[in-house]
This record gives sequence, C-alpha cells and structure tokens, in this order.
Amino acid sequence: MGHLISMVELGKLITKHHPSYSVMILTLIPSFNTGATAAYVRHISATFPAITFHHLPDIPLDPLLFPSMEAIVLELIRRSNPNVNIALKSISESSNIAAFIIDGFCTAAMSVARRFNLPVYYFFTSGACCLALFLYIPTIHRTTTGSFKDMNTLIQFPGLPPIPSSDMVVPLLDRTTTDYSDFLEICEQFPKSAGIIINTFDSLEPRVIKAITDGVCVPDQPTPPIYCVGPLVAAGGDDSHECLKWLDLQPMGSVVFLCFGSLGVFTGEQLKEIAKGLEASGHRFLWVVRSPPSNKKEDRFLPPPEPELDVVLPEGFLNRTKERGLVVKKWAPQVAVLGHKSVGGFVTHCGWNSVLEAVSFGVPMVAWPLYAEQRFVISFSNILMLLI
Repeated sequence: MGHLISMVELGKLITKHHPSYSVMILTLIPSFNTGATAAYVRHISATFPAITFHHLPDIPLDPLLFPSMEAIVLELIRRSNPNVNIALKSISESSNIAAFIIDGFCTAAMSVARRFNLPVYYFFTSGACCLALFLYIPTIHRTTTGSFKDMNTLIQFPGLPPIPSSDMVVPLLDRTTTDYSDFLEICEQFPKSAGIIINTFDSLEPRVIKAITDGVCVPDQPTPPIYCVGPLVAAGGDDSHECLKWLDLQPMGSVVFLCFGSLGVFTGEQLKEIAKGLEASGHRFLWVVRSPPSNKKEDRFLPPPEPELDVVLPEGFLNRTKERGLVVKKWAPQVAVLGHKSVGGFVTHCGWNSVLEAVSFGVPMVAWPLYAEQRFVISFSNILMLLI
C-alpha cells in the first residue's frame, strides 16, 4: 500500500507541473490480499481525474508455495508481463506514452516497455540511503563470498557510515535464498534505466545523494540521472476520524503516537507488554492496534481481522487508561495525526513514508523496525539525527 500511495503522490506532482500530462497507473491486486487498496483507488479516481488506473487481471497463485511476501509479489509481476504488454499496446493506440515509471518490484516489466521503445524510469520509494545500498550491492556480491547474516561486521557503502551487516535489507541477508537472487537482479537493473526518481530531498541526505550522483555507487558503469522529488507526503485524509477529535482535547505536544504500518503486527504477548509499558509510563498515547498474526500457515499472507481489544490487551487496560489514552483498531489517518499539535512523539516501524511524514512535521521518532529495509533505515537515521 505504501508503494501505491507514493506512486499516486508522484502522479499528482507530475500533473501539477505538467497539466497537459495524464498519469495511468497499472495495478495488480492479488485476490488473496486486497486490503484497503480498492477503497483507496476509488477515492483517488474520484478526486483526481488526471490520474487513472488500469487494473491488470488477477494471476492465480498459491501464496503458500512461496517463502516470503517479496517472492510472491515478484512472481506475480513476472507472470503479469503478457498483461502489461496488452495494456501498453492498448494505451499506445490512443495516447502518446512519454515514459514508463516502475518501482523495484516491477523490474520484470522493463523488458516489456523496451518493446515499445519507452524510456524506463525507476521510482525508488525509499530513501537515497537505501538506493546507495542497492546500487552498490552488485559490487559487494562480486567481492565477497559469505552472507550478510553471517558476517558479524560493519559494511561500508559509498556515502554512508559503516552499517552493521545484521541490519541489511531483509531479502539480502542470505545469499543462498531466491529472495537474494531476485533482489540482486533488481539491483543490477537500476543503472540500466533512463533515470531514478527518489522520494527524498537534498538537505535530508546530502552526503549519500552526492555519492550516488558522483557515480561512486556504480563504479563499473554510468549512473543514470537522479531526481530527488520528495518529500512526497499524502494529504491529511479523513479529518472526521474519532482519534482527531480526541487529539483536539489533549494538551500541545503531550501525546505519543504508536503506529506500525499496514503490515506491522505483534504477537499477543508483545501487545500486552506494550500496553503495560504505556500504562506504567503515565503519558498520553494514541495507539493503532492490529490483530496478532495467525498461527495457521494458510493465513500468513492474509490481512488480519479486526482486533478484539478486550482479548488482545490486558484485562482492564482500556478502562484504566481511558482518561489519557486512546486505542484505535487497524488504521488511523497517520499524516493528519502527525500534523496535529497535540502529538509530541511517534513510535514507528520506520517505513520510509512514515519517516518522511514525521520529518515533515518535526515529530521525534522512537524506532521499532519490523521488516523489509527498516533496520537499515534506522541505522542510517540514527547517524542522520546525530549529524543534524
């Protein structure tokens, strides 16, 4: 969901600066995990007519046959290439396609775009710190033999301070896995694009952006043009949500906001420990709670059901903290919350969108990485905050 939101925000930016352009976004929503995507697409379609969506046919795929969500997504994209070809052919018959913009997961579609002689640009939805890593990974791969998970050392990437090997982006931790091979292929394709668009800005990551543009991260071939277009932060969203009305009643800068993204889940034991900590702290809080992950293998990639708060939280917790805390089920309008004057801190998984939103509103963060590149982002962000 975070990738789609960022792509839509990029589309808004393009149409703002080039009103004669329209943007069509190809989407593939797997039947086993639609989440909130369909509702979001309907909202954007209704409010931004210059941005339209072409929904690719669903691809039958058993998620239980794959080791990770990343593997599922990459296989869905690969199998969708014939449908991407059909879509581009149809669009090109009535419109002049100026460019084909993809994110890293859609690298397989690059070959389709080339059949139509389209310039392919990557939209990198994380920061320049992660892009530097991805660009340099092929060099690391050629000059080392072991897996990052086994190195127990600091790794040096151009433009970055030394990073613990254990904080590597999760799919790249073990070079014996298919996830590693898939991501290595993606890393090797970045320099072959017409350009890379990054959701960041120069003053946030000046050192690493310079390393990329100077070509240090890709020592054996030219680095494509780099375009820093961030921060791309979505509008505030639903201003009628109950949590915003509750925040209106709280003192300025007094509330700690806890939210861990659309995929961030905790075990039942972890949820109870977080609740105990919040209660013992004595501070005001707004906490977005999702149901614990299912123990059933067949449910591991399905969206969790709405949580039963009386079950997942300690007995009496809601009543004991009702004067200073609010627990929200599954989702809250994060941008609007972070922009509210009552919020003074943010406990976050450190997905890049969340980091940019917090930075944009000047909200201090406490990091709790959960998946993907978040441990790496935190390693870099800790040093970034020290430099600031």
